[in-house]
Amino acid sequence: MLNNFREKLIPIITLMGNNFGSLNLSPTFWSIVGFGFAILSSIFFGITYFLHGQEIQFHSQILASIMLFLSGFFDIVDGSVARIMKKTTPKGAFLDSNFDKISEALIFIGIAIGGLSNPILAMIALSSSILVSYVRARSESLGIELKGVGIGERAERLLILAICGLIPIPDSIQWGVIIIILISGFSFIQRFRYVLKRI
Repeated sequence: MLNNFREKLIPIITLMGNNFGSLNLSPTFWSIVGFGFAILSSIFFGITYFLHGQEIQFHSQILASIMLFLSGFFDIVDGSVARIMKKTTPKGAFLDSNFDKISEALIFIGIAIGGLSNPILAMIALSSSILVSYVRARSESLGIELKGVGIGERAERLLILAICGLIPIPDSIQWGVIIIILISGFSFIQRFRYVLKRI
């Protein structure tokens, strides 16, 4: 869904690509920067459990959410720089895809360690997220494009967690995890049916 919205932001994304591309740093560099912010996000989520006092715990949660926003921002940057610099390569796409999956896993692990969600719910959310990504990868290997099909793509999942992390109410992250389980499950079913009808 956000990927469809991203199409309307092409002029802004192109400008970003030009600005960051002028630094003559490779798209892979920006992928690594985004991955680094995802790691920081998972750390700030994870250490919440070991901090004392609700206020300082919430501050750690806020920092985790900010790092998550930045990770998503640089996820857009690396792609726009690759297009502007005409450096879109299979190797870059492979690295970016793997960074995305590893970072998402680390974030859910951090949430579980930090006690911000029931670990079982976090595991279900991660599993359902992997299924959504897998069905897209498998369909594309069959020549079926799934971009924009379903409401539970990676961009939406991370945005939900980041926003929930900024809401000062009890169990806000857990509610975000529950929402992700629901939309990921729905998205998987949507994609599964979509592909079956076209095989």
